[in-house]
Amino acid sequence: MKCVVFGGGGFIGSAICDRLLQGGHSLRIFERPRVAPYRTFEPHEQVQWLTGDLLSTHDVSNAIDGVDAVLHLVSTTLPKSSNDDPIFDVQSNLVATLQMLHAMRTQNVPKIVFISSGGTVYGNPVYLPIDELHPTEPRVSYGIIKLTIEKYLLMFQELYGIKTVILRVANPYGERQRIETAQGAVGVFLHRALSAKPIEIWGDGSITRDFLHVSDVAEAFARAVEYSGTTSVFNISSGLGTSVNELLDIIDELLGEERLHRIYLPGRPFDVPTSVLSNSLARRELDWLPTISLRDGILRTVEWLKQIF
Repeated sequence: MKCVVFGGGGFIGSAICDRLLQGGHSLRIFERPRVAPYRTFEPHEQVQWLTGDLLSTHDVSNAIDGVDAVLHLVSTTLPKSSNDDPIFDVQSNLVATLQMLHAMRTQNVPKIVFISSGGTVYGNPVYLPIDELHPTEPRVSYGIIKLTIEKYLLMFQELYGIKTVILRVANPYGERQRIETAQGAVGVFLHRALSAKPIEIWGDGSITRDFLHVSDVAEAFARAVEYSGTTSVFNISSGLGTSVNELLDIIDELLGEERLHRIYLPGRPFDVPTSVLSNSLARRELDWLPTISLRDGILRTVEWLKQIF
């Protein structure tokens, strides 16, 4: 299958691209200008690296020409800062996606797989674990825009037959995570621990999240690309809750040294206390399940971080 991966050079995107290449797919990887390929591709790997602007109809139309599927992994904002400029969130993410969908319709591209946010679209949980039928009441612009994009994707599916698969991914972590963006507790905590810097914790450390290694995320996308069923929205998660304090205890134990100096700060009003997602639907429909335990995933991440220090 020929796929274009928007955002394929990033943390999650590169893992997905590597998994798709292992499966024999042909890829166009679309990234921002001046973003270099994340690795050297082998001669037998069918990869075309493109750069451009997601808001450019010309660039997007050129990227999707003749492909069988689009993978949309791009977000220009972060959950914690998206409320600072919601207009930018709408313009750079929602409008760009609508232009992409219009181009897909014009060029008869039959399928799109979109990365949504299992951590923000649901808001405060009414029940746990959260399944795909749970109410969606996002508390940050990031989640609102992700959910709005979902609605437009489903509208284009109904009106124009563009097959849509939406993956609401929990809290991914692992190799190639951009620690300088301060996104992702595992990467940030490990980086500060290995740098002997204090770790700042918002609240008392009881906030609980569903952490998932990036290789398991990549496997879910590989299944979604080939999925032909009728379900459109899936949670992609470990299904297990781990508090910030428990996460730090695991890191402490695995590093084997007294490195972690914890600083507890006042909690942030937009942080949902607990977010744990049910992955039963993905297990059943995509025949997917997570295989990397949190401990093993952290060990893999530590080894990667040690190579770049």
